[in-house]
Amino acid sequence: MPLRALPPPPPPVEIRAWPDREALLADRARAMGELLGLSIGPVRLLLLWLPAAGFAVGWTIFGVALRTFAEAVNVFSRLFGVIAGALGLAFMIPTGLVIGFGLARDAEVRGRLRCWSALTRDPARDARYGAPGLSLLWFLPSFLMCAYGLWLSFTVPAGARPGKDTLAGVTLLMGLGLILWITGLIGIAKAVSHYRWALRLVTRHEVPAEGRGGAHR
Repeated sequence: MPLRALPPPPPPVEIRAWPDREALLADRARAMGELLGLSIGPVRLLLLWLPAAGFAVGWTIFGVALRTFAEAVNVFSRLFGVIAGALGLAFMIPTGLVIGFGLARDAEVRGRLRCWSALTRDPARDARYGAPGLSLLWFLPSFLMCAYGLWLSFTVPAGARPGKDTLAGVTLLMGLGLILWITGLIGIAKAVSHYRWALRLVTRHEVPAEGRGGAHR
């Protein structure tokens, strides 16, 4: 399925041709609304989790392959390990690329969002971006995922017992913990980045108004 086209950045100053300020504000609001949905909307959160889940599935299959090789008793066991390893890589490589391309696209979306927001001021419409709902939607589950992944990555090797826990099994669980930790960290970074941008956008409108009020007193 082709990616949804991004709204273009604002035209250069020398070729801007909005008939009036209302037309400029309407285009700005439309572009910012689309870019915001592509950057931090609920669907975007699912589009982060789905490839991460696919990568985790691939890592689990690859971990089974490692364990099979470690416990192989005949050539058929090794053959099964090779097949499982190839299948695991077949999951991990494309989903890893999807995550990487998604992060690159996010950076482009954020850049265009900042360009449109810096174009002019629109306090009436921009006030809604200061609501913390979207940031919390990303931050809370991402924080829990990050914390659990970090806990898993440290407690599994620390609690491993020789003779009972195999190196392949410990490696598998540590890898899953690392996947959870990195996925959660990406979500936390996006939530914090969006909240800081929204806060700067709203306070940018409030500070001049307070300054003007103080000048009349």
